[in-house]
Amino acid sequence: MNPLLVFVGAGIGGVLRHGVNVAALRVGSSFPWGTLAINVVGSVLMGIFTGWFALRGGSMQARLFIATGILGGFTTFSTFSLEAMTLFERGETSAALAYVVTSVIVGIGGLALGLLVMRQIL
Repeated sequence: MNPLLVFVGAGIGGVLRHGVNVAALRVGSSFPWGTLAINVVGSVLMGIFTGWFALRGGSMQARLFIATGILGGFTTFSTFSLEAMTLFERGETSAALAYVVTSVIVGIGGLALGLLVMRQIL
């Protein structure tokens, strides 16, 4: 049942993400406003929901559906933000900074490598 909750939630999050991106394209700017909005809104919502679950409780199914499913489908940046903040709150500042810097640099580097490989193939 848990994988189904994540699956359905991720589908909802993905549709929401697509809707925000389509709306942002209407702005007519080359700046990725949609992705920025998704990352910020997703991070705020992740904070609200994980804070709620931590303070008020909540079933594992609700957590999987909302946090992993909907918000995970909407933006993985919200999960990245939560993990970084969790490390900071635990006092693991060096690990948090390493996680943030490495994720951004290696993530962008990985994308550049993938593009380079495909450009060589195609």
